[in-house]
Amino acid sequence: MATPTPLISKSLHVPPIEIVDGQGLTLVSRDGDRYLDSCGGVAVSALGHRHPRIVEAMEASTRDVTWVHAGSFTTRAVQDLAAYLTDRSAGLDHVYFMSGGSEIMEVALKLVLQHHMERGQASRTVFVSRRQSYHGSTLATLSLSGNTQRRACFDPALTTPVEFVSPCYSFREKRQGETDSGYVARLAGELDETITRVGSRRVAAFVMETVVGSTSGAVPPVPGYLAAMKEVCSKHGVLLLLDEIMCGLGRTGRYFAFHDDDVEPDIVTVGKGLGAGYAPMSALLATEEVMRPLREGSGVLENGQTHVNNPHGAAVALAVQKAVCEEGVLENSVGVARYLRSLLEEVKTQTPVVGDVRGRGMFLGLEFVDPEDGRSPLPHAKRFSQLLKSSGLANGVLLYPGHGTVDGTAGAHLLLAPPLVTTDAEAATMVERVQASITAAFEAWRQELSPV
Repeated sequence: MATPTPLISKSLHVPPIEIVDGQGLTLVSRDGDRYLDSCGGVAVSALGHRHPRIVEAMEASTRDVTWVHAGSFTTRAVQDLAAYLTDRSAGLDHVYFMSGGSEIMEVALKLVLQHHMERGQASRTVFVSRRQSYHGSTLATLSLSGNTQRRACFDPALTTPVEFVSPCYSFREKRQGETDSGYVARLAGELDETITRVGSRRVAAFVMETVVGSTSGAVPPVPGYLAAMKEVCSKHGVLLLLDEIMCGLGRTGRYFAFHDDDVEPDIVTVGKGLGAGYAPMSALLATEEVMRPLREGSGVLENGQTHVNNPHGAAVALAVQKAVCEEGVLENSVGVARYLRSLLEEVKTQTPVVGDVRGRGMFLGLEFVDPEDGRSPLPHAKRFSQLLKSSGLANGVLLYPGHGTVDGTAGAHLLLAPPLVTTDAEAATMVERVQASITAAFEAWRQELSPV
């Protein structure tokens, strides 16, 4: 049992490691241990630590106005960040800022409901989401999340009406001999049938992560999937809401992840990489078609929270986004991502417990399998994930493993989302430590299952 402390940490039994310094990809503990960050914390640290441009912007902002009430005021920093994002979105003309991903997803759900109400379709209150998904930690966003582990404790209180459909998870759910187009048609048919069964006039939005993050480990859609989902939504007057809290803003190699998918969403949310850990910041972007009923109706988005359109966060986030777009960071990440993926593919060939390498850009996942057949989900996955995380720390690398990959219970994976400023040399060192950690964790896992 850990020594009692006033701070409530993630674990009440194991105290967290105190970090006293950070530089680039490296974190330094009070004990002097150094950890290479393979996951950006949780896909947050897009620029690593102590980026000089961001440090300067943070300092400059503290000499300016740091907070105003968004009900009455705005600032140049907020206006400039809004313009910066919309200019790069290709069709999403309106922006609203909050401080975290769960908050902005909650606001997005409110916007969806108010949009339909102001159009005279208040009966549209049901959301459609996907199994093996995660959209936030509030009760409403948990309701939309198909992550059974995170829902379990709160299920009795999750009252937002939601219907779940299959994820686009080709490694596990694409049938033998099925083409990508056939798989897409099957999933589109399922969505269409679900909306029809519930009633087109009752469904408000289809909500999905463009590339699935922590629940299943960087699962990308197959070609044509998003466009097909959008077509079904349009047929029924249902909005398409894309959650890019983890995968947006350069993480996948494109500024918005959906730019790879030939689709025009109605609403997109972004978060972690927006402030890159230098400031808590999130945003939703919406089309003019979504906002028009509000403007022509009540004239108010019915939401009020303390840090709506926060000027200090906006100033820092604008510096982050300019660094990503203007310092060659995005272009660098595309090249390093190819190299990183090639190294992970080598790990797969050398490590039988690794069954799949997937993802986009600097948002990659490894799925672990039973090495006996190279395909079945790894048994006792929760324990393997625990061993993998501790093995990573022992090998000087921060890892983000997960379990319940396949259905909430079976399977395990590792999510990699290193800072976009990672170099080839750092990627090579990272993969060496990742492979060593997987090998050590697997050996410890096997010994626990079959003690000598």
